[in-house]
Amino acid sequence: MDNRISFEDIYEQNKRRIHYQIHKMNIHDPHQEFFQEGLIAMWRAYETYQPDKGPMATYFNYTIRNRLIDRINKENHQRDIQRKAIQEDRTQLTDGNHQRQNGMATPLPHEAHIPIDNPNLWNQIKSRLTDNQWKWLYHHVLEGMSYPEIAQAENTTVEAVKSRGKQVKKKLRDSGFQKGINLDELL
Repeated sequence: MDNRISFEDIYEQNKRRIHYQIHKMNIHDPHQEFFQEGLIAMWRAYETYQPDKGPMATYFNYTIRNRLIDRINKENHQRDIQRKAIQEDRTQLTDGNHQRQNGMATPLPHEAHIPIDNPNLWNQIKSRLTDNQWKWLYHHVLEGMSYPEIAQAENTTVEAVKSRGKQVKKKLRDSGFQKGINLDELL
């Protein structure tokens, strides 16, 4: 015959332990998710409790607290993964290789008709850009370097590199700039 107290009785006697641990750890639990975790922990502690190992109350506190910590760590890990995924999406949308139209980012078309090996073209473009703008164009377009790589090579910030890229792209789209470098004649 099992002399153990039923779990319902244990629950009634110990449910405050779960609330205590939640409060002690400053957990905001509007949907009772952490309380449910604590309840599961208490159930498992009840099932695995061995009286010769120590008091049941101590075992409940230990098990509930650790289960809540595990839940917090799991949620933090999931938030970190989501944050990294969002940051990666933002990077994909703002790395300078996309254009925005109607709120949508689309990849810039490959300008295959502009010959990369035409030194006259590059000299014309270089003469109409600042030194920093030319460095961005040279490193990013001709050498294929990423923004962080350019920032490191030029001992500046990624934001400064992005700003230079925006300035260059704006100039290259300008019809006056295109006429100034005689783009039609160089092609």
